[in-house]
Amino acid sequence: MAQLFIKQAKQYSVGRPSYPQELFNFIASKTPSHDLAWDVGTGSGQAAQALANIYKNVIATDTSPKQLEFAPKLPNIKYQCTSPNISMSDLQHDIGSQSSFDLVTIAQAMHWFDLPTFYQQVKWILKKPNGVIAAWCYTVPEVNTHVDSLFQKFYTINAGPYWESPRELVDKKYETIDFPFEPVDELEHNGPFRFDSEKVMDVEDYFTYLRSWSAYQTAKEKGVELLTDNVIQDFKRVWNETGKIEKIVTFPIYLRIGKVGSSN
Repeated sequence: MAQLFIKQAKQYSVGRPSYPQELFNFIASKTPSHDLAWDVGTGSGQAAQALANIYKNVIATDTSPKQLEFAPKLPNIKYQCTSPNISMSDLQHDIGSQSSFDLVTIAQAMHWFDLPTFYQQVKWILKKPNGVIAAWCYTVPEVNTHVDSLFQKFYTINAGPYWESPRELVDKKYETIDFPFEPVDELEHNGPFRFDSEKVMDVEDYFTYLRSWSAYQTAKEKGVELLTDNVIQDFKRVWNETGKIEKIVTFPIYLRIGKVGSSN
């Protein structure tokens, strides 16, 4: 899966939305201490950077060295390129020791994981019983009625054949993803909980976001250009109907959060 993001790593780092501070404040409020966090599938380090403002140290890992090239370099973030199938011995050597982490985060990536193996690692590395796992995804952007209508056609019809099956977990807001963790204190369930990320975009920024999709890269490798001249003109037409070049684009974020508990 990481191969799909290598060629458009710069577009991914520029075109994707950032995550709201409200999200990280909520997550941090559920961990009793703020010593050490592991950001898995960190990509270009968007979540890791925010975590580094709250946690003393952050380990940020990804399988793509190209993605990590665009990650912000901060003194309390250690970036590590890992194998897609990291072993328990590699986990201990490269990431950390058993029951040592306050938090594990996964931003817009967990739907690609081998979840049974990953959850075994999470339960091993988190502090017991209150170590927290927080995984979130964001769904399709919201601009206005006309742009969103054209987007839905592009997303489902044009790009639809090139999405891999794990994308369905994102479309369903992580509601159906396996998540075998206890609710954290003061919460009755482990989500999904909605947050919103807002990004000011012009139409070219919007195209950069579309080109950062794995489906776009898959289509391109098959010789198919999804953003044809006609599609681009259609988007520009509806985008410019309001006369505003820049628009606030909302990305709904859906969070699953839980604690490891003492029985795992």
